[in-house]
Amino acid sequence: METANSLTMDEIKEQIDTALDNIRPYLKTDGGNVKLLDVSDDLVVKLELLGACGSCPMSTMTLKAGVEEAIRKVVPQVKAVEAVNITHPDDPNAKLPDNLA
Repeated sequence: METANSLTMDEIKEQIDTALDNIRPYLKTDGGNVKLLDVSDDLVVKLELLGACGSCPMSTMTLKAGVEEAIRKVVPQVKAVEAVNITHPDDPNAKLPDNLA
């Protein structure tokens, strides 16, 4: 399947993985990581937040200010970035990583 700018879906996923590789060291510093699950035909990226990112109340901000920005720098045609397991700040099970607590 061809998408915007004549990139195939596989090429877009590869570029997204490259963008995620650039931000992973920062996530790992706080005990987290991110996994690319899917990219829809309309270029909505689905991610899973792993490790500490999966239960951190700052995960919404990390997703929007860090991960989404990194992806859009590399693949500007991405329409949205969503996490399947985002933690809301008022979640009673949410906890900050040890180095931020």
